[in-house]
Amino acid sequence: MKKLSAFVFLLLCAVILLGADDQPQFPSVPAPVSGNAVASLKGGFELFSMMGVGPKKAWNDVTNQVYVMTLGHSGKWSKGREVPGVAGRLNAAAAGAKGLVVLMGGYVVDNQGAEITVPDVNVYEPGARRWSRGKDIPVAVDSAAVGVVHDRFVYLIGGRSPAGPVNNVQVYDVDKDTWSQATPFPGTPVFGLAGGVADEAIVIVDGAKPGPEGGPRYVASDECWLGRIDKKDPIKIEWSKLPPHPGPARFGIAAGGADRDHKVYFSGGTATPHDYKGTSYDGKPAEVSNVTFAYELHAHRWDTITQTTLEPRADGRGLLETPLGPVVVGGMAKNLAVTAGVTLLPKKPLPDASK
Repeated sequence: MKKLSAFVFLLLCAVILLGADDQPQFPSVPAPVSGNAVASLKGGFELFSMMGVGPKKAWNDVTNQVYVMTLGHSGKWSKGREVPGVAGRLNAAAAGAKGLVVLMGGYVVDNQGAEITVPDVNVYEPGARRWSRGKDIPVAVDSAAVGVVHDRFVYLIGGRSPAGPVNNVQVYDVDKDTWSQATPFPGTPVFGLAGGVADEAIVIVDGAKPGPEGGPRYVASDECWLGRIDKKDPIKIEWSKLPPHPGPARFGIAAGGADRDHKVYFSGGTATPHDYKGTSYDGKPAEVSNVTFAYELHAHRWDTITQTTLEPRADGRGLLETPLGPVVVGGMAKNLAVTAGVTLLPKKPLPDASK
């Protein structure tokens, strides 16, 4: 989608709340939720939040609810058809392609607190409010990064399998309902990593890797990777290591690609890996980062967008490109409370932030 005209921008702002300095503010989702999968369609005009856990952060507070908002329509969230199944999931991945929302993987929590990663793929047709079953993920994962190329190929990157973190790049062809294994990223297998796809390139950072013997179960990885997708073969990826991003390594960053900006955006997260309740694997409370940054694909550099992000989040599970800018939906706020907030992030870096 090209640059937004001033008229369309004002029209969108008219159906979205205006906050300080006349900056648009998105309405909250109807209920607080964290670990929710998010996706968008229609060039970012239609937004989806699916499943996740509510404010009690307990096994019986995991939901299969779907919320939908169309920009330029009512400016309000409405309920979609619930995800099929007897239980909701946490840390699933989602992406929009071909007018459909593809919901992949995640884990369920039983009444003993056990986390069970599943291979399920559910495909949602919004107009018909209809779910169908897609082919299972070959390597079941939760807490993976995701992106889309050519409005057809969905890239599921890394994540936690039943055997532990992986470095797989699994590609779902929406047209054919088939999976392929693409070139894996060469770094340490991780889950809770952040990333996105723009300009036929993948940018991924951080995540959790197994901790040292006698130490925490998981620790943060500080690796950053750039993957260039072959223009003729979507499963061939040329990977190269990127320099460290702004700020320390983190877990549970909200991230997503923005083709119109030629960037992949990253915001929030915590310096220590944590469970869905926000408790770090070293037993200490996690603290949410205030930093929002981006990788500029044309300039080949990291940009610090802001070090004082309003309403920073962890576990937002994705950052959606919209005509007004990148948006994070739900997650855990600074006090680790599950939030219903929807935050529009700034797009431009601070003066001299990249120097």
